[in-house]
Amino acid sequence: MPVITLTSDFGNTDHRIAAMKGRIISLNPDITILDISHEIQAYNLKQTAYIVKNAYHHFPKGSIHIIAVDSFYHKDRKCIIYKADGHYFIAADNGVLSLIFFDIKPETVYEITYNTRFDDIVRFAAADVLVPAAVHLHNGGLPEVIGRKYTTPKQLSFPNAGFTDHMIFGEVLYIDNFGNIISNISKAYFEEHYVIFDRFTIKFRNLALSKIYSGYTGLVTEWENETEFHGKPAAIFNEAGLLELTIYKGNIKNGAHTLFGLNIGERIYVEFHKD
Repeated sequence: MPVITLTSDFGNTDHRIAAMKGRIISLNPDITILDISHEIQAYNLKQTAYIVKNAYHHFPKGSIHIIAVDSFYHKDRKCIIYKADGHYFIAADNGVLSLIFFDIKPETVYEITYNTRFDDIVRFAAADVLVPAAVHLHNGGLPEVIGRKYTTPKQLSFPNAGFTDHMIFGEVLYIDNFGNIISNISKAYFEEHYVIFDRFTIKFRNLALSKIYSGYTGLVTEWENETEFHGKPAAIFNEAGLLELTIYKGNIKNGAHTLFGLNIGERIYVEFHKD
């Protein structure tokens, strides 16, 4: 059965998440509400996109995902609905949905017209605009009843990895709760260029690695019983298919982000070699 999910930069201290959930169950007490994350850094659309993109497809088709990040209402910015990949996504028109679906064209996009005509009605956009739209869709309502087709949603883009001569150059895209460093170098892009070479070196700051494990499971399988590997750096392709730098058994305090000193936007290189 479809559900409504919530993602926000509201944190868990203030009233806002409770207000959203209260509004949902006031409109339909039978709806299942699930949280994706409320610990998004304030206004961080790239972080939002990474988290939602890697979470939403685990929910039932037809689910409605409210994304209340950088969502405070003002009359010059629309609230929109994306229908994409069998799900609905509701957010402010700030570009976050274009980041989530940089590789998938939405089936339709609507501007939400419900409750947005008069500024004094919209005190809290997440509860006053996004929630009623989500409940309407969950109840089987059509998006055109509460909105109109919209052809010019704001577009943003992630930086792409590139290739020159014998080297891929990418950058840090995201840092997760374990301090792992996720790059914008995909496994497919790596394999596309590696095919004509014999070996490679991953370079970042003053460090280098020459092996990529196929996921953290592969790393654990090889290193689990060897205590000397604890705290050692490694590279993997994570569940999103992206090159990730990690510290074995690391965490946010002593993980790759802390020990390597890499921040979002900094360069990571993969240099290819022939024997």
